[in-house]
Amino acid sequence: MCLGIPGRITEIWDDRGTRMALVDFGGVIRSVCLAYLPDATVGQYTIIHAGFALTRVDEDAARQTLAMFRELGLLDAELGAAEAEVGP
Repeated sequence: MCLGIPGRITEIWDDRGTRMALVDFGGVIRSVCLAYLPDATVGQYTIIHAGFALTRVDEDAARQTLAMFRELGLLDAELGAAEAEVGP
């Protein structure tokens, strides 16, 4: 289905010139690219699509969207198993 999913940036690092981040999607952690949001900071919520942070979103909207996706069963479908990816 390929939804844009909101998540909270928990860690940022540089990977050979590309800013990367660990993002928490309500318990599921994934590595994402921050190339489109170069000034993103830890603690901000962002919409992630295809492994890229695309835009910022406020915390309330992010939490509501995550809850709705979880309720509809879309979160597991989009993120797969709830295993954390290894960061830097």
